[in-house]
Amino acid sequence: MASAYAGDVRKLIQEVAKTLVDHPEEVQVEAVPEGELLVLELTVAEDDMGRVIGKAGRTARALRSLLSAAAARANRRCSLEILE
Repeated sequence: MASAYAGDVRKLIQEVAKTLVDHPEEVQVEAVPEGELLVLELTVAEDDMGRVIGKAGRTARALRSLLSAAAARANRRCSLEILE
């Protein structure tokens, strides 16, 4: 169940991120379990970093809210890290 859940939220964040960027082929999301917490590490092309973070971090905050809603529905805890 845990691996299916990780795949579902990973795919959700990956698909949303791909719609935001100019280079969707470079979007990668890794699911890293850390105890009870599932950390998703999002990597995008360098020129797309601003698109994923957004003005004043609004887009990143929206991605985290979306992830939190999906996690709450499954009674899980998730975190999103945007890697440079």
